[in-house]
Amino acid sequence: MTQDNQNIKKDRGYKIFFIKLISIVVAVIITINLLFNMLFGQRLEQLDEILFLNKSDIRLEFKNKLRNELEKGLKKDNIFYEEDKILLFKLYKKIIKEFEDIDNNKN
Repeated sequence: MTQDNQNIKKDRGYKIFFIKLISIVVAVIITINLLFNMLFGQRLEQLDEILFLNKSDIRLEFKNKLRNELEKGLKKDNIFYEEDKILLFKLYKKIIKEFEDIDNNKN
């Protein structure tokens, strides 16, 4: 009789263990799904918009957004920060030098 009671207790213990395990797994899956949708859902929608530029309405919307941002940028006194201006100027000088090197090598 005691052997039967121990087997019944083990079976109940396993049953409770598996119910808890399944509950925890379902809760983790739901949590991961919610976090993914909250964190990455909108970003993926924006990426989809960029990837589907072959549709004319999406192209028009993207073009209008780009124009609006360019207009906002042109209304500002300074488009670039001082550090960015320095970097761009150095890049410009280096590009000019490389083009001069091409001209010198061809002659």
